[in-house]
Amino acid sequence: MTTILFDLDGTLIDSTEAILESFEQSFEHFGLDTPSDELIKSFIGYPLDIMYEKLGVHSRNTDEIIDKYKKHYRKISREKTTLLPFAREALDEAEKFATLGIVTTKTKRYSLELLEHMDILRYFKVIIGREDVQNPKPHPEPVLKAVSILNAKKQNSWMIGDTVMDLQSAKNAGINYMGVTCGYGKKEELKNMTQNVHKNSLEAIVAISKCQL
Repeated sequence: MTTILFDLDGTLIDSTEAILESFEQSFEHFGLDTPSDELIKSFIGYPLDIMYEKLGVHSRNTDEIIDKYKKHYRKISREKTTLLPFAREALDEAEKFATLGIVTTKTKRYSLELLEHMDILRYFKVIIGREDVQNPKPHPEPVLKAVSILNAKKQNSWMIGDTVMDLQSAKNAGINYMGVTCGYGKKEELKNMTQNVHKNSLEAIVAISKCQL
């Protein structure tokens, strides 16, 4: 049986507006200058603590500012998050021949809420969030944990993601991977990791299905 693991933000869902607004609220609350939208988006895919560090927040202030971010994000995330084009179609196609899972640096708590709100939670047999591992992507731990829970074979397992971190995590875990350009990663960087780069998750699913023939 084939196993397909999806990243979440930028691969299946678009939560850009909610993420940017929550960062803005957190920086303003602590009287800090808000970084540009483009700079924030360039770090989406990292865990929040690493994102804030890369955005110049000193580590001793990280817990407080993350708490502010999460409180605001939870208020607006459902309203300001949408499925990416062809995401539902991709899941419909994928479940015909594969067991599906989510591997994300978003917390499982918020991931479950969003997936249920968008009526796609039923597709997934496992969801690995930030709190489920010690080492987030690009470390192999999240992918390996999902593969282990699903009792999947590495040679029949795939990771689909929109950032180099997703692909590195899969490569480090010893499974197959494909990149998609519908999210936050740069196409050239994804191409440097793999020739299997597609516009969206549906195209990636079609490519994987052909590999199984």
